[in-house]
Amino acid sequence: MSAPAPAPATVDLGDPATFATHDLDGFWRTLRDTAPVHWNPPVDGRRGFWVLSRHDDILTTYRDDRNFTSERGNVLVTLLGGGDAGAGRMLAVTDGHRHHELRKILQRVLSPRVLDEVARTVRANTRQWIREAVESGGCDFAQQIAARIPMTTISNLLGVPGQDQDHLLGLTRTALSTDDEDVDEVDSEMARNEILMYFMDLVEERREAPGDDVISMLVASAIDGVPLTDEDVVLNCYSLIIGGDETSRLTMIDCVRTLAARPGEWRRLKRHEVAVDTAVDEVLRWASPTMHFGRSVVRETELHGVRLRPGEIVTLWHASGNRDERVFDRPGVFDLGRTPNRHLAFGYGPHFCVGSYLAKVEIAELLIALRDFTTGFEQTGEALPIRSNFLTGFSTLPVRFEPDPAGLDAPAGPKE
Repeated sequence: MSAPAPAPATVDLGDPATFATHDLDGFWRTLRDTAPVHWNPPVDGRRGFWVLSRHDDILTTYRDDRNFTSERGNVLVTLLGGGDAGAGRMLAVTDGHRHHELRKILQRVLSPRVLDEVARTVRANTRQWIREAVESGGCDFAQQIAARIPMTTISNLLGVPGQDQDHLLGLTRTALSTDDEDVDEVDSEMARNEILMYFMDLVEERREAPGDDVISMLVASAIDGVPLTDEDVVLNCYSLIIGGDETSRLTMIDCVRTLAARPGEWRRLKRHEVAVDTAVDEVLRWASPTMHFGRSVVRETELHGVRLRPGEIVTLWHASGNRDERVFDRPGVFDLGRTPNRHLAFGYGPHFCVGSYLAKVEIAELLIALRDFTTGFEQTGEALPIRSNFLTGFSTLPVRFEPDPAGLDAPAGPKE
């Protein structure tokens, strides 16, 4: 039997340990039913904040850039820390006209048309790494495959040298999440600063010798005739490397872990009974690796009779919205054929994730490679959870694969 849901008054969503020690499904259900606008009180000197748990309320707030802003931070670590240093310059924490213009710049290099060649590289790499893992019998999927696919992809887009990619991967993990209780906020802050300094060096190199990568494109871009500064470019590189690595990696790990535990859904995928694109959306809904985003109130407004005042923090919890019974039929069931699927994995409204297409490509190619090269797989050891109040997932996942000789012997190229 499931443990009883913890009482809302006893749960501190600002504490990363909360997510390591509690199963919060019942907690979220209680909030959706009885307190859709919930107050998480101040704890240990941290500010209190509002918690939105219903899918439709989250969408409404994402759409509303009149009463809510991202420019004081968009995750708890910065909202509670007094603001984001990238506000007004980094896409994720910029609003209004500048956000619109900066978004247009990034969309030019992250559109499906431009990313066709990148998608082919993702396919080749994914199939090679999955084939090698299947032929060897197994691996730590998190470390040996999921850690490589998104980091290699986004690093290649940014022009990060191959020898630096493992270093950057370690920094991104420390910056936002960790599996080590000894890593504290000071360590995370140092990792974030090191990422910024790394990209500052790359920006200086690209100004002297431009290439065909995203950094060179950003260096050559302007908004309203004013060139982007080095700081503008660096902050948006930071956003791309964090967003392009962490969420895709954690979704892939959760995908394999979930499929290993649900052989019926695996058989549906293996037998081509569900479309890959539909399966990708359910994987994203189910994993919900980004548990929340946040906003600050700029104009007094009201939601469910609760008055939200200027300066207050409002957090939008995908972890709850993606399980909302008001939107999803049997939300606690992992159904690769689920349609429609209005998941919140990429946000909504003006800040909808610019990298969503690339993330879907990566997850789709993983599913296709698994379908082609293995008849099944099982988890062979403990999956180590990360510690974070922003991301959820696992940093290790030992897996044993059963090879599919027909798939492994087939000519190169994925089956449709």
